[in-house]
Amino acid sequence: MTDTAVQPPEESDGGADAFAQALRVVEALLFASAQPLSAEELARSVPAGVAIEEVLARLTAFYDARGVNLRPVAGGYAFRTASDLGYLLAAEAEPPRKLSRAALEVLAIIAYHQPVTRAEIEEIRGVATAKGTLDILLEAGWVRLRGRRRSPGRPVTFGTTPGFLDHFGLDRIDDLPGLEELKGSGFIEGRLTRDLAVPVPDDDPELRADEDPLGDLFTPLDENG
Repeated sequence: MTDTAVQPPEESDGGADAFAQALRVVEALLFASAQPLSAEELARSVPAGVAIEEVLARLTAFYDARGVNLRPVAGGYAFRTASDLGYLLAAEAEPPRKLSRAALEVLAIIAYHQPVTRAEIEEIRGVATAKGTLDILLEAGWVRLRGRRRSPGRPVTFGTTPGFLDHFGLDRIDDLPGLEELKGSGFIEGRLTRDLAVPVPDDDPELRADEDPLGDLFTPLDENG
């Protein structure tokens, strides 16, 4: 990496050498990783005294105009093909997973309302949810089992995964569009009820006060959960 955009800051030779080494280390780790890496994970491998935020900022600027860009994804950082060059890789990419309308609705409800049980999903949708719909989302790695609700039958609660954020190009769950954005994009049309609201999503992995750990998944589940 010899471009002036990523030259180390003007400082003592020792500091400049450490910064240059940190740039190389972080670049190598990101290229080698199949998953986004957090700043904390990357910081463990750089020389002491080097600010990881500065390293990531330099790399982001360096790759901004190149064929791959460094982007914040799923709470970490990853290299992704520049958006204007995506068409070049279309033939090599795996066919996009096609979800039914029901699966998309369930995924959206889980993303915005997590932690949520199957019964709560059905209440929001107003129709029954086929077990296969949730299975598809679990197999895709976009939805996970969180815990069990502290209610009769102890139904399983569902939430999204880092894979969901990665697939949809989101850094954080609250990057999902709010009500005004959905209306502006045309996803919500017509006259809206006065009490219609889109909740602020929260994918905190910690169990809530009304959730218990999953425990034995082979114990009978509430059929309505």
